[in-house]
Amino acid sequence: MSAVGQPSSTRSAPYDVARIREDFPILRRLVHGKPLVYLDNSASTQKPQAVIDAMARFYADGYSNVHRGVYLLSEEATRSFEEARDKARAFLGARESREIVFVRGTTEAINLVAQTWGRRNVGEGDEVLVSGMEHHSNIVPWQMLCEEKGARIHVLPIDDRGELALDRLDDLLTPRTRILAVTHIANSLGTVNPIRRIVEAAHRRGVKVLVDGAQAVAHHPVDVRELGCDFYAFSGHKVYGPTGVGVLYGRAEILEAMPPYQGGGDMIRTVSFEKTTFGDIPHKFEAGTPDIGGAVVLGRAIDYVNAIGLDAIAAHEADLLTRATEAISDLPGVRLIGTAREKASVLSFVVQGIHPHDIGTVLDAEGIAVRAGHLCAQPVMERFGIPATTRASFGLYNTREEVEAFAKALRKALEMFR
Repeated sequence: MSAVGQPSSTRSAPYDVARIREDFPILRRLVHGKPLVYLDNSASTQKPQAVIDAMARFYADGYSNVHRGVYLLSEEATRSFEEARDKARAFLGARESREIVFVRGTTEAINLVAQTWGRRNVGEGDEVLVSGMEHHSNIVPWQMLCEEKGARIHVLPIDDRGELALDRLDDLLTPRTRILAVTHIANSLGTVNPIRRIVEAAHRRGVKVLVDGAQAVAHHPVDVRELGCDFYAFSGHKVYGPTGVGVLYGRAEILEAMPPYQGGGDMIRTVSFEKTTFGDIPHKFEAGTPDIGGAVVLGRAIDYVNAIGLDAIAAHEADLLTRATEAISDLPGVRLIGTAREKASVLSFVVQGIHPHDIGTVLDAEGIAVRAGHLCAQPVMERFGIPATTRASFGLYNTREEVEAFAKALRKALEMFR
């Protein structure tokens, strides 16, 4: 079983990364005259030809607005849209498709919960608990809510390895805690958090749990019912799908009790100048024309990942992470940021005396794309006493040879600045 959720079905054939790479046209291009080595998968993933073709095919042959249309094209588009919703349901192990809300991405999903469930359930003097390894998108919406309501944010700290200080969790879950917001896999550290254990502790105190799954769903199987969380969010572009679309899972009874996030068309039942009544979930959270093509193509991306198998992907990426860690950890001046016992996909590091941006620039000249900066995780950087890191992050199409190229380019960078 994965550390993230239940096992997924996997292909019986060996993992054929060379064959998988053929599906990604961008991997054939050159950067500065060198083969592209794309190691920024935590920021966004590249798209397989099947996803690219699905987008073109939908707009060329299947596009219409959805819901309520009485003509064939609208009925077909509606069917494709709702089939994508059901694919997302199965992908997350949710019980019902009505528990799946289409959003623009993880950031909007968290804002939706903060501005609907949060406004109704968090009051003056209440508390919101977040972890010390959160992406800004799982901090700022809660800060905005707390400032509006006169509530307070408390932080579950992280230790020197980049693991949550879970021995502090029970003390931080107080009678005033209303919700705990925590990442499944930390984008800046790669730490895989024990979500089920965290959820069980929170639920014993009657505290709801929102999980930021943006970094998890492309790397390990996820089963929200097994995890027990109340909300789970992810973005399509992190899982080899398009930008501008994502998913919020919420337990049906909680979503039903929440007010709408935005008002407009498609989320109503009746409208008059005296009163508006709202539609059923999930549609009451999907005001206006949705990103129909994005949702349909996200469904195709889910199909693609499922065909390879998330267990197989996890094993492949674990091998790459181990090799990359071994290749750079003993280089002079290199300090790894995030050495948790359970990690996935992410290798963050700093080099003494060299700014991460300079490292990133040298690697780019060698055709290697990595992320350099605070990684939208400034509190993490402050915790480790650094302004920024360089981050290599791995995906299903990366190879051992690319790990070797990355390590070689990093050694070159170190020689340049010594």
